[in-house]
Amino acid sequence: MANEKILVVDDDTNICELLRLYLTKEGYQVTTANDGEEGLEKFSQVKPDMVLLDVMMPRLDGLEVCRRIRKMGNTPVMMLTAKGETFDKVLGLELGADDYMVKPFNPQELVARIGAQLRRITKYSAAEANTPCGIYDINGLVVNEEAHTCTLYDKKIDLTPIEFGILLLLCKNRGKVMSSEAIFESVWGEKYLDSNNTVIVHVQNLRHKLEDTGKRKKFIQTVWGVGYKINE
Repeated sequence: MANEKILVVDDDTNICELLRLYLTKEGYQVTTANDGEEGLEKFSQVKPDMVLLDVMMPRLDGLEVCRRIRKMGNTPVMMLTAKGETFDKVLGLELGADDYMVKPFNPQELVARIGAQLRRITKYSAAEANTPCGIYDINGLVVNEEAHTCTLYDKKIDLTPIEFGILLLLCKNRGKVMSSEAIFESVWGEKYLDSNNTVIVHVQNLRHKLEDTGKRKKFIQTVWGVGYKINE
């Protein structure tokens, strides 16, 4: 049974109570907050394993809270947005959100997505893996699977678990073009949807951190209409 800590930040007290009851039943330890500033305070106090974050809130909106949380670490963040509410999904992902759901949502789907996010961060944070892991060196970019580290010209690069997962997958398939579908289903562990632009945004974030944004990409190459690959 799950025992991870989840922080729910939403100005709708009914939503908070509903999520608290449902997630507690699933075995999670749930803390709630009703505005952005309180959410950041609770985040520092509780140190949750995951955050469910409403977009439209008083004092600080969810996008700003997400940006500040991401500066403090790689805790998974799922954005919650009301149906019909204006929400730039790409902006949310660019600010560091790992996923998003539209309210009203299916509680079973929510629990499944929470579980998937938590499994990912557990997987990529486990430096003491039991199986032998590799070290990949691409033109000064060094990715260490076992230690879960990434350095660029000996400078440490902080990546989220998803960013690390994408980079590691490309390194393991060096020279091979990986489609967005293959990347999503391998890293996210979920079925890919044709309209899903999540991979594109995370690759953009990854390129920015690797300073790989010029006209000639040094590390991650886009093969138009096919996917991505690590330059050899």
